[in-house]
Amino acid sequence: MAIDFGLRRIGLAVSDPLGITAQGLPTLQRTAIRKDIEHIQAIVEEYSIQKVIVGNPIGHAGKATAMSKHAEEFARKLRERLCCPVELWDERLTSVEANRMLRDAGLSTNKRRQAVDRVAAVLLLQNYLDHLASLAHRVDSGGENV
Repeated sequence: MAIDFGLRRIGLAVSDPLGITAQGLPTLQRTAIRKDIEHIQAIVEEYSIQKVIVGNPIGHAGKATAMSKHAEEFARKLRERLCCPVELWDERLTSVEANRMLRDAGLSTNKRRQAVDRVAAVLLLQNYLDHLASLAHRVDSGGENV
């Protein structure tokens, strides 16, 4: 499962059972941290999630930003409540790419605003799944095990 963390909304995506493709879930409108985490816990249980990836919006130079500190704190709170690993994952430009894709698809500004967090979570998760697949391919083809 991937989480595109935001202060007002949280984009959510899950993978198919084989871990090949990412599918978006309805965007979570933030209310209270306790309720947000309970909602995510319910999804983890419903989909039998094995790992949660939280997007870490680090800066272009690879340094922490104000939002990355919020994401790290949210990930810490998730680790305390979930029964599966929670990992931060570099999400640089996923929201920018999501907005570009939605704009190119001809969606109005209002519809883009409604969909961008879900699409960003899908891009984040697909990037992570592709990374895992490339590592597995390297090992299978005799490459170094990293």
